[in-house]
Amino acid sequence: MALDGAFLNIIKSELTPLIGGRVEKIYQPSREEIIIAMRTRQGAVKVLISASASSARIHITENTGENPKVPPMFCMLMRKHLNCGKLVDIRQDGMERILFLDFEAVNELGDVVTITLACEIMGKYSNLIMMNQQGKIIDSLKRVDGEMSRERLVLPGMMYSLPPRRDRLNILDCSAEVIISALHKQRDICDMQLPKALINIFEGISPVIAREWVYIAANGGDLALSELDETSENALVSAIFSTRDAIRNGECHFTVLRDSDGMMKDFSFIDICQYGELMSKRTFETAGKTLDYFYFERDSFSRIKQRSGDMYRLLQNTEERISRRLATQRQELEAAADREVLKLKGDLISANIYRLEKGMGSFEAENFYDEALPTIRIELDRRLTPSQNMQKYYADYRRADTAEKILTEQIAKGEEELRYIESVSDALSRADGEDEIAELREELAEQGYLRRSGKKSKPPKSHPPIMFKSPDGYSIAVGRNNIQNDKLTLKTAEKTDIWLHTKDIPGSHVIIFTHGTNPPEETIRFAARLAAYHSKAKSSSQVPVDYVPVKLVKKPAGSKPGKVIFTGNRTLYVTPFEADEIAKMIEPNK
Repeated sequence: MALDGAFLNIIKSELTPLIGGRVEKIYQPSREEIIIAMRTRQGAVKVLISASASSARIHITENTGENPKVPPMFCMLMRKHLNCGKLVDIRQDGMERILFLDFEAVNELGDVVTITLACEIMGKYSNLIMMNQQGKIIDSLKRVDGEMSRERLVLPGMMYSLPPRRDRLNILDCSAEVIISALHKQRDICDMQLPKALINIFEGISPVIAREWVYIAANGGDLALSELDETSENALVSAIFSTRDAIRNGECHFTVLRDSDGMMKDFSFIDICQYGELMSKRTFETAGKTLDYFYFERDSFSRIKQRSGDMYRLLQNTEERISRRLATQRQELEAAADREVLKLKGDLISANIYRLEKGMGSFEAENFYDEALPTIRIELDRRLTPSQNMQKYYADYRRADTAEKILTEQIAKGEEELRYIESVSDALSRADGEDEIAELREELAEQGYLRRSGKKSKPPKSHPPIMFKSPDGYSIAVGRNNIQNDKLTLKTAEKTDIWLHTKDIPGSHVIIFTHGTNPPEETIRFAARLAAYHSKAKSSSQVPVDYVPVKLVKKPAGSKPGKVIFTGNRTLYVTPFEADEIAKMIEPNK
């Protein structure tokens, strides 16, 4: 997932058109991020430089974070030296993970001087260093003193020195013979894994690229360094040269990979096929857009998970508590099912009371309610009289009869509550913003599952439903949470519109806006696939989806948010859309 030297070389090509542009503003939205706003002939552009260990990068960006009210010292220093400065050159030494940005600026004396920014993209050693034309460090985002490193100090006033560097091949200017010779040398040193050997050979190549080369050379399989022969060597060199040509000719295939849980896993400038169907892919036009999307989505995902962690625990604990209570109630209800036997024994004691005495532990009597007249053994409490034993059986019968009615009602309420908690959990799993999490938090507070904080705060921003357009041009709305589901179905939708929902599965309400027409089967199936995706069954292959006119959907009085009842429904079995398909089909909010 690290940004390698080859990817940085592509970014350098994308930044080259900025040469000649002037610095308008410099921001520092976080401790390890700088944004330089520039004005070029093509218009305004923002360049993001990050020295964060987990997200070091440099690229053109469209996502700008919130800036602090008081600019940090390093930001003020950059503004002092680079204000209105002109970008005159962008340099990279081979495939080293460093970009040098040279600016011409005017100093305090009115002289034109060169200020260089060294953008070191090196994982936990990443840094942004500003130096003068003599190579003396003015300052850096991260100062490195003698306690932090003995090899390379980064402090104001010191001369800038390059990080330690190994002697490796540059993919852009090496021949097939040199590559094969290097492979043979690696094999002679030790029999390591082939991708690792390729990383040792080439400068600026990440593990995912090395593994992809091996995957291509082995026709979708694996290949060890010791197994290389002339044929596999040529196949490997061909894969390497294919990547080289893509970089040279600007024909890169920018790809972002997500796992089955939707988490960002990796990015690359070539098509990645080694994961098969384990990963979903999304392609982009430029390296900058790729990095912008990857890190923004990844950080948003992490931030959302962190913000909603307490809600996940609350919902999980609530679901477990309700499930345990229901299990106990169902056992009690099953026991109450034998209440008729209790009444029968009371009746038989009454019929045979003349021959019973206090102190008897049991007696046998014919069951005259059964034509076969079977004999039943009835247990008695020795401490009670026959009449008291009879009354005890009748009391147990009445208690069981009452318990069945109460338990049936409690179980129904518990099952409805469990479905509600599952629906909130499903909505939380699909929440893609902090505002949506705040809406769900407010919903749980209204239902009594969360306590509101003592201090007053403005209500969370309400987002509109997610909008789609069917192939036939029908507008389709998908609710984001239970409260929005109610509003969408009961207030926004017309009676002639079509309502869809997964059958007995937590999910969103989906509305096809028909405007009084009869939508074709293709549109209904399209909407059903949307309903299947926006549900707990999004990973299933065949999902049942009910659909019915909105006029047949009602909300029971006093029911929880999102709960509706309906009649006259029909059911479709559909396969949900994939995440990358959904991302492309969402209509922008107007």
